[in-house]
Amino acid sequence: MSEQSLPTAKGGQQTEETRRLPVVSPAVDIVENDNEIVVYADLPGVKREDLSVHIDDGTLTLSGVSQPRRTGAAQWEEFGDVEYRRRFAVPQTIDVPGVKAELRDGVLCLSLPKSTAAKPRSIEIHSA
Repeated sequence: MSEQSLPTAKGGQQTEETRRLPVVSPAVDIVENDNEIVVYADLPGVKREDLSVHIDDGTLTLSGVSQPRRTGAAQWEEFGDVEYRRRFAVPQTIDVPGVKAELRDGVLCLSLPKSTAAKPRSIEIHSA
């Protein structure tokens, strides 16, 4: 077996490549009503501290890491460490400061409220 050399960083220091997690797109449901857009994302095994939600320049980005805890010797494994990542274009009419996120039982619920200008309204008609 031949010995492989590690990549060399600036200054001649050896670096070690870290293991990359497989990236998976979580399943989502998106529901829109007059007041908001609600996004439900299935993120099994992701803890709140391992989850991030960002809205920047009309793009919503969800990402989270699931690393199931294991004790004992594995006899069979179908659940592995995974990174969930998904991006969506969102309307500029979203009230970004009003966005709310809740993670419960592996499901992220994002409430994206519409700004007042984007909400439908009825126009009163006056007679002349």
